[in-house]
Amino acid sequence: MATNTHKALISTLLYLATYFCSIAQTVMVYAPEGVHEDCYVNNAVMTHFKGRFYCMWQSSRQDEDSADTHVVMSRSRDGVRWSRPQTIAESTDSTFASPGGWIVCGDTLTAFINIFTDIKGGGTAHYITTSNGRRWACRKPVLMKDGTALNGILEQDPHLTDGGRIVGAAHFRPGLKARPIYTDDLTGHTGWSVGAIEMEDRGTQSRGIEPSVYVRPDGCIVMLFRDQASSFRKLASCSRDRGETWSKPQLTELIDSRSKQCAGNLPDGSAFIVSNPTGSKDRTILGITFSKDGEHFGEYVILRSPEDLSPQKYKGRYKTLGYSYPKAFVHEGYIYISYSENKEKVMVTRIPAVRNL
Repeated sequence: MATNTHKALISTLLYLATYFCSIAQTVMVYAPEGVHEDCYVNNAVMTHFKGRFYCMWQSSRQDEDSADTHVVMSRSRDGVRWSRPQTIAESTDSTFASPGGWIVCGDTLTAFINIFTDIKGGGTAHYITTSNGRRWACRKPVLMKDGTALNGILEQDPHLTDGGRIVGAAHFRPGLKARPIYTDDLTGHTGWSVGAIEMEDRGTQSRGIEPSVYVRPDGCIVMLFRDQASSFRKLASCSRDRGETWSKPQLTELIDSRSKQCAGNLPDGSAFIVSNPTGSKDRTILGITFSKDGEHFGEYVILRSPEDLSPQKYKGRYKTLGYSYPKAFVHEGYIYISYSENKEKVMVTRIPAVRNL
């Protein structure tokens, strides 16, 4: 149940939403038409390649992280009308799959696929490639700099920094221990190294998980984490050597819902963060905040509110109400934010890629 503080916060955010919701355009990518279709979806992530938008997500008949969980993909020319989902990573008798994000490099689109044996034990990172968005090459393991396989799962939004280095994160086995990673291979297929960081361990997982990255104007790379200690604020760590070493994660004043978030940069260098800024486990608000210097963020712009939320039609394990696990990317003057609604619909909200909305 929300405290009075949480209720006051939500009331303020909803007041701001009266104006700002008018700038957002929201479309549905997928929704089940009955129990014969997949009624659980999550971890939606988008990109753009050769004139088309691509969105992939994890999908299953009813429950989160169940044995039938697989990865599907949909395509669109205009970001509004989307194709029926195509399976790009099947589940097997002993494994299930989840999305690991996209990288576009020249004429190649790479889809990263995380393969789990069980959710608590973690999994391994793989990739598939295409040159036309229809025919995919066989799956291969993502490799570390020493040529060994990456023994963990990839977070979904690797960030290309100045100087041609990709900085991202992975959750290493055993369990889900989040660590920064980086590579100078612009395909993201090989060459990954683990950044040095002091991270609090909480048994099967680290305190900070599911991180996302943006870059400050001074060149410092900032990695934000979901805080599993339930502070309902984000943890942040900084790197000044292109991802090789990181400061110990510290609590910020950025309000959170203990959920996955997304961060990035606009073309002018400003930073943005997309999350559920409720201060509780409530995910029924989807908001975005901006910062010119990457240190001081403004009021949240509310993109989706509780009043926008459709009723949940299908029950299932861990089917949280609200707008879950947003991921965003910037393309031709817009920020595209993909997420699940009630963990049964895949949605995309588009807003102008400007700081002063």
